[in-house]
Amino acid sequence: MNPPSAPPGILCLIPARAGSKGLPGKNLKLLSGKPLITWTIEAALQSGVAERVWVSTEDAAIATVARGAGAGVPFVRPARLASDTASSFEVVEHALEWLKNAGEEEPEFVLLLQPTSPLRQANDIVEAVRCQRQEGAPAVVGVCKVSHPPQWLQRLSPKGELTPWLDGAGKSRRQDNEELYQVNGAIYFIKTPVLRAAKTFLPAGARAYVMPAERSLDIDTPWDFHQAELMLNDRVGRHRALGAADASAALSSSSS
Repeated sequence: MNPPSAPPGILCLIPARAGSKGLPGKNLKLLSGKPLITWTIEAALQSGVAERVWVSTEDAAIATVARGAGAGVPFVRPARLASDTASSFEVVEHALEWLKNAGEEEPEFVLLLQPTSPLRQANDIVEAVRCQRQEGAPAVVGVCKVSHPPQWLQRLSPKGELTPWLDGAGKSRRQDNEELYQVNGAIYFIKTPVLRAAKTFLPAGARAYVMPAERSLDIDTPWDFHQAELMLNDRVGRHRALGAADASAALSSSSS
């Protein structure tokens, strides 16, 4: 992995609140031996693209773990921005206002990395930044292919009757339908003035960074967490096996 020379003034912000209805305490829940949030902090630091990697949280325990993993936690997020209704834009806006009040220059770019995407790798972050530089896009957003076409979606009546969600659903075979993509929540990279003006991480002209399904899982439920643990354990096991094979080969070479 060769990180591009970072555009000046990238602020990487990792939003992590204590509350979660789907999976309480998930940001500190141990995933394959590490707190969930640690996987994202490590990927951000390993990518080397951001001058600052900060965590925005209202929770002291999350702040302690984040600092231990190498992230900065320069402020406490207000409780009003740690609710279910607070938007990612509001959280980033608060960080930008904190910088302004601290007398610091506003960053040229914001890189938002949600801790609920632990399968995203450092190289994904590098390539998303590279995509923005090559295309000159206002924003780059992580996406993955939709696993099932919307033509398959059905409404369920109180009586259990199925009706198509789309009128005139059309072709039913997966291979006959248009290839579609969904935002996976793993990477948002955007020019700060664009974010302030559009108030969204999906402004007009945003480019897609396409990621495989196995790195696009967004953890929201216990089942999501279980899947992520299985996949990370498999990844760690494969790396260990490769390391053992390399060590064995080196030993054989030195003995010959």
